[in-house]
Amino acid sequence: MSARFRSPRRVPAALAALAVLGVAGLFLYDLAAVRAHRPGMRWRRGLGHALERHTPADPWVLIGGGLLAAAGALLLLYALAPGRRGILTMRAAHPEVRAGLERRAAAQVLRDRAMEVSGVRSVRVRVGRAHVGVRAVSHFRELDDVRADLDAVLAVGVDELGLAHALRPRVRVNRR
Repeated sequence: MSARFRSPRRVPAALAALAVLGVAGLFLYDLAAVRAHRPGMRWRRGLGHALERHTPADPWVLIGGGLLAAAGALLLLYALAPGRRGILTMRAAHPEVRAGLERRAAAQVLRDRAMEVSGVRSVRVRVGRAHVGVRAVSHFRELDDVRADLDAVLAVGVDELGLAHALRPRVRVNRR
């Protein structure tokens, strides 16, 4: 099971569901009242008269429509957003267990590993979804030797992180 971690969107979903439920309930009650030969609610009659006076080209109608469209687009964005991208999914030994590792924590572990390589003065590590970007500064060894040692250390480090999808290291070594 290597499904992504999803961010909890309970509050926006609950508020949207309550708003839709409230409006649908009002319309259903009003429809039932009209079918029972009672007058419609005053707000609906007022809304009908206002719609008779205002055309779709009215500025306030356009502004209201734009705001409603923006709110709908925002709700769609929340629904389709990928979730917690900062958490990398780890391999699970048992199907009931889900574990994740933050990208910053993985970068710190790999940075500490890279700093143990002889000849490395400083290292910057960035962890993405598929790659690990490593920029190292060497000060007394040959760059090719440092790069080979970094490749070996990072391959072991990435494997020991226990991620569901292996990260591919991209190593750059230079001298300052």
